[in-house]
Amino acid sequence: MALTLGTEVSLGTPCPNFNLPSMEGRTQDETKNYGLENFKDRKVLVVMFLCNHCPYVKAIEDRVIELQRRYAGRSVQLVGICSNDPTDYPEDSYENLRRRWHERNYGFPYLHDADQSIAKTFGAVCTPEFFVYGADRFLAYHGRMDDNWKEPSQVKQRDLIEAIDALLIGRQPDPNQVPSMGCSIKWKQI
Repeated sequence: MALTLGTEVSLGTPCPNFNLPSMEGRTQDETKNYGLENFKDRKVLVVMFLCNHCPYVKAIEDRVIELQRRYAGRSVQLVGICSNDPTDYPEDSYENLRRRWHERNYGFPYLHDADQSIAKTFGAVCTPEFFVYGADRFLAYHGRMDDNWKEPSQVKQRDLIEAIDALLIGRQPDPNQVPSMGCSIKWKQI
C-alpha cells in the first residue's frame, strides 16, 4: 500500500457541481442521484472521497459513521463519493459499495463517480480525502480527519471536527491544514 498525500487545493475554491447516483435503491437503476443543489439548505457540506478496499478508509470508517451521528439534526451534510476504478479492486464496484453502505448504515449519501470526472474536478487524489465547504460553498478545509488514522484511542487533534465546528459558529477554520493521506484513487487505465 503506497501512501498518497492530498494535493493542495486553494482555500476559497468554489465547490464543484456534481450529479451522481447514490447507493440507495435495490439496484443501480432504482437509485437516486444527488447533486450540490440537494444540500443548499445546509450550513456545512463535507465531501469525503472514500472506498471499500483501502486500509486507511477501513481504519477510520467507524469515525466517519460517528461523525454522521455527531452532526445529525444539525446543519451539516456529509456526502461520500467513490471514484475508484473497480477493475483491479472489485471491492469498490457499485454493488459492493452499496452492500457496505447498507451493512454499516452510514447515514449519509454515498455516491458513485464511475467516470472519475468528479474526483478530477475536486482535485481529489487519495482515499480518504476530505473537502469542507461553508454555507457560501467555498472551500474552507481540505485536510486529514485527525492526527492518528490507525489508532482512534491515540487521537489528540481532531482537525475535521474542529473545521466543521468553526464553520457552524461562523468562523473560518485554521488555514494551516495537514493534507489527507491514504491510498491513491485507482484511476482507469486509458
